Amino acid sequence: MKFSKEFKEALCNLPENEKDKLLLRLLKKNIKLTNRLHFELVSDNSVDEERQAVRNELEKQIQTLANYSFSIGSLFMDVRYLSGMINEHVSRTNDKIGEVDLNIFLLCRILEEFNSEILNVTYAKARKFCTSVIARAFKILLLINKLHPDYRIEFQEGLHKMGKQIGANPYLMETAIFNGFDVNWPLKGEIPEDIEKFHKELRSKGYLR
Repeated sequence: MKFSKEFKEALCNLPENEKDKLLLRLLKKNIKLTNRLHFELVSDNSVDEERQAVRNELEKQIQTLANYSFSIGSLFMDVRYLSGMINEHVSRTNDKIGEVDLNIFLLCRILEEFNSEILNVTYAKARKFCTSVIARAFKILLLINKLHPDYRIEFQEGLHKMGKQIGANPYLMETAIFNGFDVNWPLKGEIPEDIEKFHKELRSKGYLR
């Protein structure tokens, strides 16, 4: 939404106490902006410290999940919940590097912890979860593709591990092939320049759902 010059000038000319009241009123209705400002203005933690805190919490949650009886449906929902923790962190800190790093970490740890359990159910039952994994792998590559090329080397090890884990799971490989995801992309750290266009075309044809 664009603001007119007159509107901007009128806001700037408001008395300071009126501006303060208006700002607080607006912040109450925008929790994302409130959290961002709280981090930037009040928090003593750096972005790296916040990222590590999220990583530690993800690890703690995954270890807790491993102690419960396995259900592929529950794992699907649990990963969505854990992904929400990452999204909240990114919304609060604008940590684009952490968004990639934490998503790779989450996917790798889930596959590391639950690979055999996933393969112990039928593919028909695991298909929805496997599709979500491949969709998340696509998302990771899309996020990396938006960063400056110099950052890519930071993710090579994690991408290679992710590619190996997908390749080692027959269900995930079948899902990757069906949905147009080439496991060599993360294994070799080579992301196609047109991956965003390719991904949009896949989605428009009903894949990755």
